[in-house]
Amino acid sequence: MTIEIGQVAPDFTLEANTGEKVSLTDFRGKHVVLYFYPKDMTPGCTTQACDFRDKHERFAELDAVIIGVSPDPIKRHQKFIEKHDLPFLLLADEEQEAAKLYDVWKLKKNFGKEYMGIERSTFIIDKEGKLVKEWRKVKVKDHVEEALQFIKENQ
Repeated sequence: MTIEIGQVAPDFTLEANTGEKVSLTDFRGKHVVLYFYPKDMTPGCTTQACDFRDKHERFAELDAVIIGVSPDPIKRHQKFIEKHDLPFLLLADEEQEAAKLYDVWKLKKNFGKEYMGIERSTFIIDKEGKLVKEWRKVKVKDHVEEALQFIKENQ
């Protein structure tokens, strides 16, 4: 499935680290920073999560919520949150339901091996539920600040 800027962002329902089922539509009326990342506790994913943590209040001031999604199970998300004091939801996409909707479940190559995994990507969804910005193949350095600036400039 391909999604396009200006279209309503595909809805999904996944289990959150809180134990609740969470749907994207639950956040209508707020900006949503939906970020997909490969794996809890890995260096790049930890840096990215901590960058979002450190700017969490600035996103909140702009009426934006941050939601992280990976294929990790809830228990691993909870450990990740506790270890790094993450103040936002992490959703377990163990069946890659949301990842496939957003076309971030990709064939990856690492050290000569091929496998399926998450392509680090971020999507900004406006208060009406429309996709307004996407970053694919995200490089972690300075990315969170770039997402914050986009929301500031597109209130």
